[in-house]
Amino acid sequence: MLRELVLAGFIMAVGLCVAGMGTHLYQWLSREQAALRYDGKTIWHSFGNLAVSFLCGPYILLQMGWQQERDGTLSISSALISAFVAFGWAFITGLLLIGTWFAMTGA
Repeated sequence: MLRELVLAGFIMAVGLCVAGMGTHLYQWLSREQAALRYDGKTIWHSFGNLAVSFLCGPYILLQMGWQQERDGTLSISSALISAFVAFGWAFITGLLLIGTWFAMTGA
């Protein structure tokens, strides 16, 4: 039981690390704030934004959950819901990345 729990944590950690790295790389290269979006100038820009949103989504969602309200306070329910969704999303992203890695290396 503990082994499966550690494996799930490792998969979430991989997904979240890749999401954070992708978000900062995207912001550095494009010089604009990363956001969850699917619009673009052309169809290829739309697919690129959709791919960035899927890959970097957990990290972007965690950042969105920690935004302050208008009166300068932090909404605990918003932070908890965004963390819950982001870590589930990071598990799916990490599972896809680790699965692709093992499929390519043949391990």
